[in-house]
Amino acid sequence: MRANCLRLLRNSSTYCSSSSHRCFASAPAAQGKSGVIESVQLTQSAPLLVQLAERQWGASATLPLSILPGSSKSSRIGVIRDAFTPFNAREYPLHSTIASLGEGQAAVHSAAAFNPQGIVVDEYVQDKANGVYRLTNVATDLLRLLRRENIKVCAVPDVAAASKQNSAKAMQRGARQCTNEVLMVAPTAFGFNDQTAQDNSFMHASREGGSTDAGSDVTQHVLREFSGLYRELTESAGIQVNLFQHTLSHGTPDAVFPNNWFSTHPASESGQESAMVLYPMKTKNRAAERREDIIACIQQRGYSNMFDMSSSEASNKYLEGTGALVPDRVNGIVYVNLSERADEKLAQQWADQLGYKDVVTFRTLDRRSKAVYHTNVMLCVGTDVAIVCAEGVKDDKERQRLLSSLGSHQTVVQITSDQMDALCGNVLELEDGKGLPILAMSTQAYNAFTEEQRKTMLKHVAAIHHAPIDTIEHVGGGGVRCSLAELF
Repeated sequence: MRANCLRLLRNSSTYCSSSSHRCFASAPAAQGKSGVIESVQLTQSAPLLVQLAERQWGASATLPLSILPGSSKSSRIGVIRDAFTPFNAREYPLHSTIASLGEGQAAVHSAAAFNPQGIVVDEYVQDKANGVYRLTNVATDLLRLLRRENIKVCAVPDVAAASKQNSAKAMQRGARQCTNEVLMVAPTAFGFNDQTAQDNSFMHASREGGSTDAGSDVTQHVLREFSGLYRELTESAGIQVNLFQHTLSHGTPDAVFPNNWFSTHPASESGQESAMVLYPMKTKNRAAERREDIIACIQQRGYSNMFDMSSSEASNKYLEGTGALVPDRVNGIVYVNLSERADEKLAQQWADQLGYKDVVTFRTLDRRSKAVYHTNVMLCVGTDVAIVCAEGVKDDKERQRLLSSLGSHQTVVQITSDQMDALCGNVLELEDGKGLPILAMSTQAYNAFTEEQRKTMLKHVAAIHHAPIDTIEHVGGGGVRCSLAELF
C-alpha cells in the first residue's frame, strides 16, 4: 500500500519524476531568509505547519525564532518532513500535500492521508526567554496531529483542485456519505430462500437443497465465512458492528442481509430531522426480518422521525431499503434500478420525505438478460468514487442520465456484466477507525476487479477491505454490501 500511495503522489499533476529526481510542475513559494519555504495555518490555535528550505534528516532540539519571518508570532510550529523519501530525492512540496479549506478544514493529498506514517511533523513551542523554538514531539503522524487539533480532513488526489472534490464539498456542508458504525446479523439460521429465488438470478440452491437446519454443513460454513468478514471489519478496518443473530423460529433465512428492511439518516443528510425508515419487503419471510427487538435497539439511538413504509406490502408495492435505493447522501440524489422490489412511486415518496432533490431511475439486465433485482448489486456510490455496471442499462437515455449524474460528483469505475455477476457492484464505502474512507467488498469481487480499477478506487479511499464469503454469495445471492446496514 505504501508503494501505491507514493506512486500516486509522484504521478499527480504536481510532480514529474525520473529515475534520479522529481521536479516541480509549479514552483513553490520562494525561499525567504527565514529558511521556511512554505507554510500553512489551519486554525488560529493549531501549530503553523512549515516546510524548511533545507531538507531535515530528523528533528532538532531547538530552532531559532528567526526561522520564521519577523512578522510571524506563531507560538507553535510543526516542521513537515517525509520520512520515507530517498536521500537524493526532493521532498513533496507542502502546497501539494496539504491546504486549508477554511478555518479548521484541510485537504490532504490521498497519498499522505492514506499512509500517514511517511509524512511526519516535528512539533515545537516558542521559548522567548531563550530565543528559540523548543522541540516537544518528534515525528507525529500528520493525520494524528490534525485529529488532535480537531481539524477536519478530506483526502483528495489533487490538493490544488480540492474544492472541486465531492469530499471537500461534503466536509464544508457538514454532510457525509459513509459511517463507521453498522448493524449486522450473523447467519445462525441461514438457508436457501425459495421465496426470493424467483427474481434473484444471483442465488443458487445449495447441495443440501432448501435446508435451513442450524446444524447443517452449509450453515456452519457460512458462519465461518461471516466470522472472517466480521473480524476483517472490526479488527482490521476498525468498524463498529452492532451484531445480532437469528434462529429458525424467526423464519428469516435471509436475515444476514439487514440493509433491505431499514435505513437510518442523520439530520445533516437532508437538512431535516434525523430519521429511521422501515421498508416494504416483497416476500413474507423477508418482511419477518423487521424484528421488534432490533427496531427498539435502533430507536434508542434517538432518531427524531420514524418513516414506516411497510404498509405498502398490502398493495403489493415494494421498496427494499438500500438494496433498492443507492443514495448519494451528500448531493441529495438517489439511484433506483426499477424492479419487482423497487417501485418508482414509492422511491419518489421516499425522496420527498427525506428531502432528496433527484431520483435517477433505470432498468438493468444481467448477463443472462434477466432483470437485476436490486440496485446495489450493480451500483456503489461513495464520496468521491462510484462503481457501476452501465452496460447492463440497455436504454440509451437512461444509461446516459445515470452516467452523467454520477460523473458530475464522483470518479466513475465502470464494470462489466461478468464483474457484476461476481458482485463487484455490491460494495460499500465505510469510515475506518481513523476516520478515513474505505471500501468493503468480498474477496470474489476484489479478485474480479482489474488492477487498474483497483488503482482508481485507491485514489479515493484509504484501503479496500475484503473477505471470502463465497457460500453466502452463491446461496444467498447477496454480497458484503447487502450484509451491512449503516447506522448514522
